[in-house]
Amino acid sequence: MTVWFYALDAGLFQWLNHALSNPVFDVLMPWLSGNAAFVPAAALAIGALLWRGGLRGRLCVLLLALVIALTDGVVCKQLKKAVGRERPFMSLPDARVLVGKGASGSFPSSHAANWCAALVVLGAYYRRSYYATAPLAVAVSFSRVYNGVHYPGDILAGMLLGAGTAWLTLQAAERTWRWVGGRWFPLWQPLLPSLLYPDQASPASAPPGGGPELAAETERHWLRLGYLAIAIMLVTRWLYIASGTAELSEDEAYQWTWSKHLALSYYSKPPLIAYTQFLGTSLWGDTAFGVRFFAPVISAILGWLLLRFLAREVNARAGFFLLLIANAAPLMVAGSVLMTIDPLSVLFWVAAMVAGWGALRDNRTSQWAWVGWWMGLGFLSKYTALLQWVSWGVLFALWPQARARLRGKGPWIALAVNLLCTLPVLLWNLQHDWITVAHVASNGGLNRAWKFSHRFFVEFTGAEWGLLNPVFFIAAIWAAARFWPRWRRRPLLLYLFCMGAPLFLFYWLYTVRYRVLLNWIAPSVLPLFALMVVYWEERWRQGARRVARFMWAGLILGWAVTILMLFPALMTKNPYFPKDARLDPLRRVRAWSDTAQVVEVARQKLLAEGKPAFIIADHYGITGHFSFYIPEARAAVTREPLVFYRSSDAPENQFYFWPGYQNRKGQNAIFVQENDTPQRVPERIEREFASVEDLGLMEIKRQGLVYRRMQLWACRGLK
Repeated sequence: MTVWFYALDAGLFQWLNHALSNPVFDVLMPWLSGNAAFVPAAALAIGALLWRGGLRGRLCVLLLALVIALTDGVVCKQLKKAVGRERPFMSLPDARVLVGKGASGSFPSSHAANWCAALVVLGAYYRRSYYATAPLAVAVSFSRVYNGVHYPGDILAGMLLGAGTAWLTLQAAERTWRWVGGRWFPLWQPLLPSLLYPDQASPASAPPGGGPELAAETERHWLRLGYLAIAIMLVTRWLYIASGTAELSEDEAYQWTWSKHLALSYYSKPPLIAYTQFLGTSLWGDTAFGVRFFAPVISAILGWLLLRFLAREVNARAGFFLLLIANAAPLMVAGSVLMTIDPLSVLFWVAAMVAGWGALRDNRTSQWAWVGWWMGLGFLSKYTALLQWVSWGVLFALWPQARARLRGKGPWIALAVNLLCTLPVLLWNLQHDWITVAHVASNGGLNRAWKFSHRFFVEFTGAEWGLLNPVFFIAAIWAAARFWPRWRRRPLLLYLFCMGAPLFLFYWLYTVRYRVLLNWIAPSVLPLFALMVVYWEERWRQGARRVARFMWAGLILGWAVTILMLFPALMTKNPYFPKDARLDPLRRVRAWSDTAQVVEVARQKLLAEGKPAFIIADHYGITGHFSFYIPEARAAVTREPLVFYRSSDAPENQFYFWPGYQNRKGQNAIFVQENDTPQRVPERIEREFASVEDLGLMEIKRQGLVYRRMQLWACRGLK
């Protein structure tokens, strides 16, 4: 920026920030910049548009979400980084700051951009909204200067960028629909000739009804809409991962280290997650995007499988709404952006389910071989896949026609292929004293005496009720309980029940004995959701019109919760939100780079004493995080590691089977342990070094919230 513009901008800021100050504005302007009522009010307004606004309201919400995402997440974010202008309170010591001090750049103002973008979109669909949104946009924009966090130039640029981005996006969407609609949706395009003017269609423009050709073309329309939704979600998730909003989880970082030591299997999990992360990081480098690249891809493949499956067995409309429902369940959404073993496990469970239905119907040997192959890959992803044979056992027991297939060779070929896929895990465990069997037994509490407890059952039920979406959780249970009179006429209902319910019920009932992790039932969710859609779609066609209302209620609720889960700043930046990081839904994937930086600074100080220094962590996930987020450690992970898990006499995790720090005699180390209160250093660490100095408890903060406390010790002279 030129000197004259900066001087003018600073002068205007001083006048607006100081000369106009008064007690009324001192209360009003901070409230306009951020208040507790905004997010609930916006959520209610959006819910009302989706619920009662008809096609116009839903189009408005869709375009509004797209425009705000582009304005805030792309345009403003990139310009803030590129321009790098400091906030007024950083350059002007006498600036009056009445709200929180933002850490991002000053130019342009995201508040101004977002409000003006929303103003343009809302005005395009509801002209009279200008009377409310225009004064609000101006007032909020002015408040940013009055509150001391933006220059007037930032505001003006933000307003122009927001309005311009919104206008261009609306025009691009309109032209895209006119082009795509005429080619992909010729039956629907006359009913919606314009996205911006959804009421233009006349009754005469509706296509004639009846006839098999029209029905077939309608099916193709729903399929194309499903493909479009899958593509949009795929790109959106890639963009979310690339944004860096969520850092790696403990399991992701830990399993990333596995991808640098490829093997037949690993201490606690089968090998496929390591190979998947290896492929992702080979394509995109050792970045969070590389680690997670295949999570959205797997989600897209799952969507395609289910869309095609229901389109073939029920109708494409049912398949499309199953897509929407699956993406309104927080548990499934989390699996679409985090690359752990669960996305792979769910993918191969569903692939085996889809292949199995075709094998039961046609009874071809090749189809049964595919069933065994997908189940085998499921086993190489997660040991839960073994329980799919229980699902098949229940199906064979309940359905005589399916049981008749056991007299042929098909199911036995599937079993043989599945068993063949277990060989890598069996060979690795044969070489390592069957350590995985002992670990899995311990993880499930099988090495403990039976003790009945209702607490785990209640906790599990309540958590799954929320994670699977309260509306769809109840609808799925209802469908699973009430479909029985219909299954002989429609065996698909029984098949979907058997592919999902046994796994869910097994873990659900197991909670009376031991704690069950919430993600263990993940493979059962999509079969049960498919059962729910098939059951309630039939009820809807029979005249139960309230089904559609409940579905939209579930979708609106699920999308609202998902947005807050993926973008918790909508809550945490609220001035009345409790300042407690434990309430951040992304707490487990936040501030790990900051934590690694604190530890690396301590290591560098120890390194300055003249001896090599390394890092020891007290948890496998923290070891993985430091290995990933400390650049020197990330570069050396395959050669001479810089970060180690503490030594032990027996295997506790995969690090036990790799070279430890015992060959670093005489060197120094930083030992790290996550503690809420100061603790004494573990005796083993104290014995391993000549001296140990407590460096204290370090608070890891981000945006004023304490995300974790790490206690550090300087350990000198490894014996």
